[in-house]
Amino acid sequence: MRLKLLTLLSLIGLVLTGCADQSGNETSETSVSSPDGSITIDVSLDSTGQIAYSVNKGATAVIEPSTLGFEFQEWPAMAGGLEITNSSSTTIEETWQMPWGEQIDVHNHCNELTLDLQESGESGRKFSLIFRAYDDGIAFRYAFPEHEGKDSIIITDEHTEFQLTGDHTCWWIPGDWDIYEHLYNTTPFSGIDALSKQNHPNLAQTYIPENAVNTPVTMKTSEGLYLSFHEANLTNYSGMTLKVDNETFKMTSELVGSDITGYKAKVPLPFKTPWRTIQIAEKATDLIDSRLIVNLNEPNKLGDVSWFNPMTYAGIWWEMHLDKSRWDLASGKHGATTENAKSFIDFASANNIGGLLIEGWNTGWEHWIGFEDREGVFDFVTPYSDYDIEEVVRYAKEKGVEIIMHHETSAAPRTYDQQMDTAYALMQKLGIHSVKTGYVGPLIPKGEYHHGQWMVNHYRRALETAAKYEVAINAHEPIKATGIRRTYPNAISREGLRGQEFNAWSNDGGNPPEHLPIVAFTRMLAGPIDYTPGIFNIKFDGYKPDNQVNTTIAQQLALFIVIYSPIQMAADLVEHYEGQPGLQFIREVGVDWEKSITINGEPGDFVTIARKEKGTGNWFLGSITDENSRKMKVALDFLEEGKTYTAHIYADGENAHWDDNPTDLKISEMDVDASTVLDLKLAAGGGVAISILAK
Repeated sequence: MRLKLLTLLSLIGLVLTGCADQSGNETSETSVSSPDGSITIDVSLDSTGQIAYSVNKGATAVIEPSTLGFEFQEWPAMAGGLEITNSSSTTIEETWQMPWGEQIDVHNHCNELTLDLQESGESGRKFSLIFRAYDDGIAFRYAFPEHEGKDSIIITDEHTEFQLTGDHTCWWIPGDWDIYEHLYNTTPFSGIDALSKQNHPNLAQTYIPENAVNTPVTMKTSEGLYLSFHEANLTNYSGMTLKVDNETFKMTSELVGSDITGYKAKVPLPFKTPWRTIQIAEKATDLIDSRLIVNLNEPNKLGDVSWFNPMTYAGIWWEMHLDKSRWDLASGKHGATTENAKSFIDFASANNIGGLLIEGWNTGWEHWIGFEDREGVFDFVTPYSDYDIEEVVRYAKEKGVEIIMHHETSAAPRTYDQQMDTAYALMQKLGIHSVKTGYVGPLIPKGEYHHGQWMVNHYRRALETAAKYEVAINAHEPIKATGIRRTYPNAISREGLRGQEFNAWSNDGGNPPEHLPIVAFTRMLAGPIDYTPGIFNIKFDGYKPDNQVNTTIAQQLALFIVIYSPIQMAADLVEHYEGQPGLQFIREVGVDWEKSITINGEPGDFVTIARKEKGTGNWFLGSITDENSRKMKVALDFLEEGKTYTAHIYADGENAHWDDNPTDLKISEMDVDASTVLDLKLAAGGGVAISILAK
């Protein structure tokens, strides 16, 4: 690792000037530029002491002057009357390594500007603004120092503005305080209407109090720039939605609140807020390749996490969504039996699948969804009578398969808090190192929301507690990913989007073909996704005639590459893989990467990604499209020069179509090298998956 901290202002391009605003008032201006000089942040303070910032990409304005401020409980608002008392700057340059991830080495290089501000008058309150300019975007945060007579402050509103330059094309979901499981909308900024989605029929809970969007929200300007707005290092604070002013093209931070406390966040002093981030790219593909969000988090606090192994996994899960079995024993269709688990273990062992998730193993499932009184329903150590947990674990170890634990809290996190140590201690005793957690339903206590400060702290507490027992967490119904996986690499994956299961039981047609080509440029920018690909029985033959997956089989295979996660589920039933030649790709595909390259793509249309497997020299390529068929040429110039590889190509057949003929799969093999250019044909709703194996 190399770390270079420079305080030479001339190297950073820090400029202090005096000028006048549009009203003729004197202002002072400070600027900081990215290392390559392409992105500039200008910070101004007008004659009334109001601070604002703006952002440019070259000569093009990205954010026009936008003001900053706060409202507090039992403390005056912080808006104007400020003066800059000190400014300092550094260059940060380091290369750090991911223990698992899209790549091994991550370059973190930015110029940082810190402005210390103080209110005039009697109060004399102080705070700092920290700005970072990267070659691929910008970030800023607030820092509150110690204050005499106060050990904490209560924030009732944060007023961070993002003044856009026009009516950009936007890919967005509503600013829901409780769930992210919405379909993405593609509209002009002026067409954002989050409130019309409030009564979505397929959500277990939803609360959308403002015309706001959740982050990441991605946009394309008329000049062709791509922008994505998000936050990084969400710690002891409320999640941020962005309130929309359709007429002025402005967004303002709207923190998730609490009906119990009446405020947005209570923070100790001193305190630093999460980073507010804008990724800026001339090509859409550069958004995916950016590591800005993880770079804004603190280094690994856990040290060696080699006890977690990235893996593909199978699961007793999809069969519940098809109604083949149920989670609860009383239904008479219990899926998590010892016998069923062993059959999945046999399948995993025979097909190079490293893990098995078992849902419905523990008592309490008869009394969770739809019940007001869900406190204490689940414990996390007592199996149903037809599930011998120790025998299943023993059998799995014998077969070389790792069991993945499942903890559904039924959105009663206080019950989970009380049992975390006991539950994780059992896992440690059994040699189980990963768990899928769930928080389905309206939260108990009523009045708290999944994305508020109270739950942000709960999710973090689970991570920290799990780490003590060498347990990694894949969270469903989670708080959004904000790069905390750098600091706590046991945060391996999470849901946080409308997942595969909506295809099985939603009554709105499921996830349309454009869904995942949007997800790759929105939700995936935040971090790993447990999307559960690999469905081969596309039409749900024999189960749900009114539902289906809206992709081809070739796209289901391509998702193992395109939608990143260090754990990837081969989600279908064992019997649906029997005799299927496409299963060979799942046997071959990697999950832990040395390098990742986004080759092409446009939000909502298509995307192609290639990844090099760590330690083998093998490459894997995935490409997916929306409802439109596509032809494209893909150069394999990322391969090692002078080396020949064997490519196994799993492509859409000549008559493939996501609805008319989704199972038409063509498999071919050819030798390739760095000079090869592939002619790819993707069917409507289709894709291609390629194993490029080193000889």
